[in-house]
Amino acid sequence: MAAPRILLAGDVFGRLNQLFKRVQSVNKSAGPFDALFCVGQFFPDSPERLEEFMNYVEGRSSVPLPTYFIGDYGVAAPKVLSTASKNSANLGFKMDGLTICENLHWLRGSGKFSFQGLSIVYLSGRSSSEGQQFGTYSQDDVDALRALAEESGVVDLGVTTRASLADVPAEASDSSGCDPAISELVAEIKPRYHIAGTKDIFYAREPYSNTDAVHVTRFLGLASVGNPKKQKFIHAISPTPACTMSTSEISVKPSNATLSPYTFEEQTGRLKEVTKRPGDSMSDSQYWRYDVSKKRQKSGDGDGLCFKFIYTGSCPRGEQCNFQHDMDSREQFRRGVCLDLLLKGKCEKGPECSFKHELQNEAENPPRRRVGSGSMSVNRSKECWFCLSSPNVESHLIISVGENYYCALAKGPLVEDHVLVIPIEHLPNTFTLSQEFESELVRLRDSLQLYFRNRQKEAVLFEWVSKRVSHANLQVVPVPSSRAAAVPDIFNMAAKRMGFKLVSKKFDNILDRRKWLRTQFDENSNFFYAEVPDGTILTLSVDENEKFPAQFGREVLAGLLNMPDRADWRNCSLSKEEETSAVEKFKEGFKELDPN
Repeated sequence: MAAPRILLAGDVFGRLNQLFKRVQSVNKSAGPFDALFCVGQFFPDSPERLEEFMNYVEGRSSVPLPTYFIGDYGVAAPKVLSTASKNSANLGFKMDGLTICENLHWLRGSGKFSFQGLSIVYLSGRSSSEGQQFGTYSQDDVDALRALAEESGVVDLGVTTRASLADVPAEASDSSGCDPAISELVAEIKPRYHIAGTKDIFYAREPYSNTDAVHVTRFLGLASVGNPKKQKFIHAISPTPACTMSTSEISVKPSNATLSPYTFEEQTGRLKEVTKRPGDSMSDSQYWRYDVSKKRQKSGDGDGLCFKFIYTGSCPRGEQCNFQHDMDSREQFRRGVCLDLLLKGKCEKGPECSFKHELQNEAENPPRRRVGSGSMSVNRSKECWFCLSSPNVESHLIISVGENYYCALAKGPLVEDHVLVIPIEHLPNTFTLSQEFESELVRLRDSLQLYFRNRQKEAVLFEWVSKRVSHANLQVVPVPSSRAAAVPDIFNMAAKRMGFKLVSKKFDNILDRRKWLRTQFDENSNFFYAEVPDGTILTLSVDENEKFPAQFGREVLAGLLNMPDRADWRNCSLSKEEETSAVEKFKEGFKELDPN
């Protein structure tokens, strides 16, 4: 396979016409190229260039090449990026860019992803100590990138807004465009190429050797697009992915290679204390499924229903709200009717949706009984996707049946061998079942863990406990052993980006973990927990009125595994024949370990 061909550009400052004219010229004369990566500030630095910039964002002009940018600050950045965050195409935890428009992708915060075999990491924005309300990275972003980079394998391309202190060229009069945090990160990560902007000069440093690594690093600083000194603002590279190179190939040192400019003994400056990106009055929303910090707000012509009122029973805007405060719809939601059905007239979540999909009257909504009571279980089993007696159950996915639990392969699996552990009784969570049955769950968990470890994988278990969940399912997702150490960091980073903080506690004995989890579970609130490979339990209690994605665990692991498109199970559907084949393959490998 040919090495990918990449174009690199410095600070754009909204000059998209000039940038893409040059890209098209280079692509025609020396291409074709596979992608363009832009460092430094991408958005306009003055309102005069806003119309030119918005022509591309709104589709009046086209982006000629898949383009990835960092530097998420400048004129219109909060508005454009907040809108993109809420786009349905950008749901889930993504590391390879949120789509702004066709061929234009925003790399937010920090992350690591693969592009045509190249391993790429990025840190977007400036240190938040500079007081910017938008376009800053946090300590969470730095820590997450450090954790991701600890995985095995060489990083091919490191993209940062600013250069490190060691990359300041002699031509630069000061170091204001440098960042000590990047100095420490680059010294740890050791990318083969480090690309940065903000100094407004072109600078290609001599390759330098890395401490504790056989490969060299090449630094490229790029000038801004249209700079008055006519410094080079676009550059082409075609690096062979390190994953395809032999040790002898990757260890070749050019004759002009220098020693590493990074020595921790000489770095007396510590990382600047950075804080999370502060809220912004122009809706600096999270790029998750929901904007937790502000909740969901809607505006319009008054024809629709008010989300806030239906969900909570009140709306702070009162009579000033542009949407209807409909008591009947509020009552239907309280009786368990799907919110999407009420607001949009349809629901596309399929079996993942735990709400009812037809309007309810009082006769159809019997008084609440003890969860798990016989008559309620019988009534619900007729419509439940997970009850074995239901006509809706997909029995061909079942791989093992015990006394109180059964196992099935997930429908629309995130990865191969994605397993669900499901109570046979119609129960809303695994804590509702008596504690005396925990030993059966533990045996299943241990058997699955051993099955995965025999295949150089580790199991991550998680469950979303909610009043709206009809039938419990504990998800078990295998991840490569090489990435297991990064799991807790990525969960913590994801939660913090949503405005939540996970509680962490480590146990050696799984029965102790389950006993402790029961003490944390509160029937009056929603509850998420995950068990990560090192035995740590991560938990989060979510108030009823706080919005939290039911597929949080899946979205986080999709980001960790660099497969954000698979965060939605509907993108992963298999034919019944493929599902049956996967079940038979799993059962064959699991039969010696199956406790049932």
